[in-house]
Amino acid sequence: MFDSSIFKKLEKNDFRVLTGIEIGMRNYQWVLSDTLSSFSRLPTSEVTYRINRLLKFGLIKRTTTPYTGYRIHFGGYDVLALGRLTRRGLSAIGENIGVGKESVVYEGIYDCEPAILKFHRAGYTSFKQVSRQRDTGREHHWIFVAKRAAERERDALATLQNKVRVPGIIDYNRHVVVMTVAHGSELSKTTVDDPDWFLDGIIEQIRKIYAAGFIHADLSEYNVFASPEGVEIIDWPGYVTTIHPDAKFLLTRDVGNVLTFFNRKYGVVRECDEVVDYVKCCNGQSNHKHTATDAHTT
Repeated sequence: MFDSSIFKKLEKNDFRVLTGIEIGMRNYQWVLSDTLSSFSRLPTSEVTYRINRLLKFGLIKRTTTPYTGYRIHFGGYDVLALGRLTRRGLSAIGENIGVGKESVVYEGIYDCEPAILKFHRAGYTSFKQVSRQRDTGREHHWIFVAKRAAERERDALATLQNKVRVPGIIDYNRHVVVMTVAHGSELSKTTVDDPDWFLDGIIEQIRKIYAAGFIHADLSEYNVFASPEGVEIIDWPGYVTTIHPDAKFLLTRDVGNVLTFFNRKYGVVRECDEVVDYVKCCNGQSNHKHTATDAHTT
C-alpha cells in the first residue's frame, strides 16, 4: 500500500537517486552502486546518504551477491510516478478502494475534481505468467511490465472513451493511470430492478467495443459498473484486438461470464452463441425494451 507519510519526507536528491536506479534497471536486474553517481549526477557521498534513506523507507532493495547492487521496490516506483503527477495536477490521495491481483486503486483529487488512481502491479505479482499471456514487450523487470500494463489500459481507454461507456483518461505516469470516477456501483455488489435492461446494455457495449476492434478479455460482474444511466466497463490492461488468435474464445468467455452472472442472480436466460453472433454483427440493432430512465439500481 502507498504510504503518503514517506512521500512527504522525500527530498529532491532522493528522487534523483530513485530515477538513477530506474534508468539502470532498463539494462540490469540489479544496478551497481558504482554507476549510480553517473545515473543520478550526484557525488558518491551524496548517493550513499540517499541510498541509506531510501533503504530505510523501504523504497529500494539491496543485494550483496555477487556484487553490491540496488533496484526499486514498488513503493519507490509509486513515489516516482506520484512525484510527476503532483507537479501536473494531482493534489490529494484518499482511501484505498480496491486491491486486485494486478492493481491497487485509490481515490484522489486531480485539478480540483474527484479522480481514480490505479497503480498497476502486474509484473510484481505474476511476472512470468503475465509475460506469457500479454504483449509486455521485451522489458525484463516487473516495474516495466507494470508500466506496459498501464500504457495498454491508457491506450484502450483513450481509443474507446468516445465510442463506449468507459472511464475517461485524465493523466498517466509510469505504472499509474489517473481516470474519471466510474458511475454507479460494481455490478457484483448491486441489485438491479430491471436485469434484462442492464444485460441488454452490457451486450450493446460489448458489441460497440468489438466494432472498435477490441475485446475486453476479462469481463465479468466485477468490472462492470451499473447506474440508472446504464453501464460502464472498467479494467482494460488485458484487452486483445479482434484479430488476436484467441479472439473468438476470449469474446465467448466474456459473454459467457456475463450471461452466467445474470442467470445465476436473476434467472435471465440468453443463448451464448446467439449473443456472440449479435456482437460480431457490427451493424446489428439493439433489442433494448426500455429507456435509460426506466432503469433503477438499489
